[in-house]
Amino acid sequence: MSKKNNIIPHDHKIDKLSRSKVKGHKPKLIWFTGLSGSGKSTLAGKLEEEFFKRGVHTYMLDGDNIRLGLNKDLGFSLDDRTENIRRIAEVSKLFIDAGLVVLAAFVSPLRKDRDFVRSLFSEEEFVEVFVDCPLEVCEQRDTKGLYAKARRGEIKDFTGISSPFEAPIQSEFTIKTNKNDVTNSLKAILDHLKDEIKE
Repeated sequence: MSKKNNIIPHDHKIDKLSRSKVKGHKPKLIWFTGLSGSGKSTLAGKLEEEFFKRGVHTYMLDGDNIRLGLNKDLGFSLDDRTENIRRIAEVSKLFIDAGLVVLAAFVSPLRKDRDFVRSLFSEEEFVEVFVDCPLEVCEQRDTKGLYAKARRGEIKDFTGISSPFEAPIQSEFTIKTNKNDVTNSLKAILDHLKDEIKE
C-alpha cells in the first residue's frame, strides 16, 4: 500500500482567508529569478523593508540561507537544483497559507522548475520578477567572487558559465538592473504591486 493512502490532510478551522483578513493584506509569493549577481536578494530585501514599514507581514527566502539549513544536503547538479526549488516552493506554500507575503530570491535557472512553482499557487498569489542583467555585468560585479572561481574551474555547474540559465518567457514583471539603480528598481516593483497586496 502506498504511503499516500495513509496521509489524510487535516482541515483546519483557521484558514488562509481568515489569516489574511487579520493581517489586512493578501498573501502573495514574489519570486525573483536571475543570474547570480543580478541583484535578486538586494531587491527582495529592500522590498521587504518597504513592506515592513507599511505593515505588511512578510518573510524572505534566500538561496544561500536555505542551503545552510533545509537544503544543505543538496548540490548544484540540475537534479539537485530541481529538488532545491521543489522544497522551497512547498515551504512558500505553507507561508502563503499563513497569510504572508513571501519574497523568494533564487537563481532558479530552469523554466520547468519555475513553472512548477507557479502551478502550486493561484494566479493572484504568484508574481514572477525577472531580474534581468547581462552575464558580463554580473560577472564584473562578482559580489561573492563566485564567477572568478567558476572560471578557474573551482565551482562546477555554475549557472551562466557551466550550467544553463533559461530566461523567463513571460514574467509578470521584468527589471533590468544594469539600467536601473536599486532605488528606481524598487520603485518600479512597488508601482507594479501597489494594487495587489492590500485588501
